[in-house]
Amino acid sequence: MVLASAVVDVIRSATPFSLGLYKVEAWGKEPHDYVRIYEIQAQSEDAAAREGIERFVQEMEALYGRSES
Repeated sequence: MVLASAVVDVIRSATPFSLGLYKVEAWGKEPHDYVRIYEIQAQSEDAAAREGIERFVQEMEALYGRSES
């Protein structure tokens, strides 16, 4: 299991007609203690944070393999 957290900064706010652009900094706990920064288009900061964590988890699982618990 990959344990991860994220912080979101707004680059461009979402409007009723367009997605916002967010900088998401995601990091994990050992042994996945890496930091990744993603630019994500999303409807809200929460959605961007979820997407950033999902990307981080996928990246760590690809790096370490899924069999680790």
